[in-house]
Amino acid sequence: MIVVTPEITLDEDELIETFIRASGPGGQNVNKVSSAVQLRFDVRRSRNLPDMVAVRLMKLAGSRVTQDGVLILTAQRFREQERNRADARARLTALIVAAAVAPIKRRASKPTAGSQERRLSGKTVRAKVKATRGRINADD
Repeated sequence: MIVVTPEITLDEDELIETFIRASGPGGQNVNKVSSAVQLRFDVRRSRNLPDMVAVRLMKLAGSRVTQDGVLILTAQRFREQERNRADARARLTALIVAAAVAPIKRRASKPTAGSQERRLSGKTVRAKVKATRGRINADD
């Protein structure tokens, strides 16, 4: 069991981990050892994830979610497989924690009387400046 929030926990069997070879520097170790971790989590079919959290998670994850609703995270920061596993799981829990926070609805408000007054006085000043521009008549 992975505890994400007090209300949300994930079962270990919901996570699918595959180990792949990491790219980047590392010498011969990179060619021999599969230390990178590809973590797959099926967001749509998860029993422990509330529906609204799942929807926000898919939106938050963006291109990391397939069309089938599977979230794929690749961790290859470290040389050790175990540290990459821990990193992938930490990133998954961080995403779910971010998705669990419901967005605050914006309440419409009216502009203050002072801000309306400043806006209108600024407009009149600007209109007077523009009115003085133009051609000068020879009669004046």
